[in-house]
Parts: sequence; structure tokens; C-alpha cells
Amino acid sequence: MRGYRGAVLRFADDRSALYEEDGLLVIGPDAAGRQVVRAVGPYDKLAPDYEGIAVEHLPGRILAPGFIDLHVHFPQTDVIGSPADGLLPWLENYTFPHESRFADPAYAAEVAKVFLDELVRHGVTTALTFATSHPQSVDALMAEAQSRGLRLIAGKVLQDRHSPDGVRDEAVQSLLDTESLIRRWHGTDRLGYAITPRFAPSCSEEQLRGAGELAAKYPDVWIQSHVAENKDEIRWVHELFPAARSYLSVYDDFGLMRERAIYAHCIHFDDEDRALMRSTGAAAAVSPTSNLFLGSGFFDYEGAERVGFRYGLASDVGGGTSFSPFHTMLAAYYVGREGQTKPGVSLGPQALWWQHTAGAAVALGLEGVVGNLQPGCEADFVVLDPGATPLLARKVAHARNLDELLFSLVVLGDDRVIERVVVDGH
Repeated sequence: MRGYRGAVLRFADDRSALYEEDGLLVIGPDAAGRQVVRAVGPYDKLAPDYEGIAVEHLPGRILAPGFIDLHVHFPQTDVIGSPADGLLPWLENYTFPHESRFADPAYAAEVAKVFLDELVRHGVTTALTFATSHPQSVDALMAEAQSRGLRLIAGKVLQDRHSPDGVRDEAVQSLLDTESLIRRWHGTDRLGYAITPRFAPSCSEEQLRGAGELAAKYPDVWIQSHVAENKDEIRWVHELFPAARSYLSVYDDFGLMRERAIYAHCIHFDDEDRALMRSTGAAAAVSPTSNLFLGSGFFDYEGAERVGFRYGLASDVGGGTSFSPFHTMLAAYYVGREGQTKPGVSLGPQALWWQHTAGAAVALGLEGVVGNLQPGCEADFVVLDPGATPLLARKVAHARNLDELLFSLVVLGDDRVIERVVVDGH
């Protein structure tokens, strides 16, 4: 076992932040040999119990849970900042042409290294990510994540219609490939698999039906897709699936709504959609930078809280404009201020931070595993330097309470704040 002394940030079950200005975080192996949090709390109370272990003192630093990115596209690393009129033109002009390059395993492996470097550099230690329709893109990403000991969930995109040559797959073969990838990667070390229909318009009924059958056959894998992001997209879904009550219900009709199902965006919902999310245990990946960039709309926090379904934050790179959780949290704050139909939703700094850590873990069904620094959680954490830039240091020095400290980091923080990233204790 070994310890780290510094300020420690973690979260209680009620979403509130727990903060020790002078804390001790002790990590060590559990019964399975995985590095986990063995103890955490005030230094003066815990230190006598751990006199025999090496303790690294980190004065002026904050130990915080590694961030979780609930929705990110590994193949779109180089698509960030591409100008377009909206979602559908952006896909046609930038995303699909770029993703076609991932048929080349060497290219996929090259981008996988860059992508994971960026995640870790920004303090993201768990991610749910899309690959492309090419199985080799999944293999490249999983192999690279495995070599780094990261907790990563990914899947081959399913898209057998309304997609150009180079990214379009075929229903039967795509499902065979998906099952083969599940067997190869799901549960290997810290890796998980996600059944990944790109979005309903890109998938035939045969492909969606097969995806639902795989989801039933492998109930502990994840499901990920997009829903209700853009009004043009929604009109298209109604034309393609006229019998469905709503865009979201298309996925339910094919058995793709359950625990461990994560749907990105979830903007244009009604209360029946929200109730379906709640009753099935599915969760929303809130993607504020991409929604603002593509002009898609605002996630309705008030509706989510009122009806009561799970959600967490996501970068959605490359529609999203940054890998930085600080930038994502700040964009979510803007959405909370300006994008709500009714008042009453608090997006204070503790709530923002929770959405990108412990709340995202709840959405993934990994509560108590990642996203927190409570005893038993895996030892994924970041060491933050609140004095990383002159302006941030000045602002933090005048913080009168925890909210002001955390909000200073949200507003002024970036990758320079991430001084160190510890993954699985290393």
C-alpha cells in the first residue's frame, strides 16, 4: 500500500462533494489484485493507522477522481473544429470521409495512440467511445487501451444504410463482427464492449433487430447510440419509422433500452421519452460543447430531474470542441443558465463536477467502481494544480469556500491543471 497526502475531493451518495483540505488517500490491492482506494479521510485521523507505508506529500495539490467521458468518438480526433451548417452536413462533409480511413489498421493504431494521449492528458481515465464501422478500428483502440491499463468501453459502429461507401457495412456481417468483438474484448482486463448503432437512420430494421438480440444475449455489455439531437434528424426518423411513437422509442422497439444503455444528446424529448429512460434504466450522455457548436439545442436538465433519469457529461469529440472536462463543465453551466424552459435546476460547481465523475459512473452502471475516491473504488485519480496559471492561482487564493474553488477551476481550468494522472494505481 502507499499513500498520498493533499487536499482530497470525493462525492457522497447524495451528490454532494466531500473535501478534506489536508487529506490522506491510501491505495493498495484488493482481493483480486486490482489497485483500489483502501482508506480516505483527514490526514490527522488516518495517519496513525498507516505509519508503516510510504506517503507522498503533495502540498497545494488536489487529489480528485479521474474524469469519465460518457460519449466520445475516437475516429473524430482530427475532425474537431470542422465548420458545417449542422449535424447532417457535418457528417456528410467531414465525419464520414475521415472515418473511411480507419479501414487501414496502421492508421487506426496511429490515431488510437493520439486519442488516448489526449484523454489522459486531460485527466479522463474512463471513456465510452465509438470506433468506426471497421472491426480493425476496435481492435486498434482496445489493444492500445489495454497496454495502458485504462478502463475503456468501445464498439464497432453499425450503419448498413444511408451511409456512403467506405463506412457502410452489411447487416449480417456487421452483427457477426460485433459478436466476435464482444467475445474478444468484453471483460478483458479493464475493457468493455458497447453495441453501437450509429443512429437509427443509419441502421436497417434487420440490423437494429440483430443488435437487440445481441443485447439480450450479452446483458452485461453496454449499448450506445445517438438520439433526438437535431430537428432535421428527428423528422428523418419519423419518415423512416412511421409506426414508432418517437425517435427514442425506435430503440425500445428493437430491445435496445436497458441498464448500461447510453444515449447521446437526448435534447428534443417529451415526458414520455423521459419516463422511458427512467423505466428502462438508460442514461443520457449530455454533450454541451457539440450541441452548442452544431446548433442542435439544449439538454433539458429540469425535465431530467423532474422525471428522474440518469445522465452525465460527455465531450462528444469531434462534434464537441475539446477533450477538456473543464471546458465541458463550463459549457454545461451555460446550458443550465440559458437553455432551460423552467427555473429551478442548480448547476452549481459540485453538480457539474459530479456529472463528469461519480454521476457518469452511475449512468454507466459503474457506481462504486470508478468516478469517485470512496473506499473500494478503483485507483484512478488526478493530481490537480490549482495554481497552474497566474490568473487561476490568483482566483483560487481568494476562494472563500469549496464552491468558489471548484467553480474557479471549471471556468479557468484546462489541461495545464492536470499535473499527474494515476491509472489503476500507476
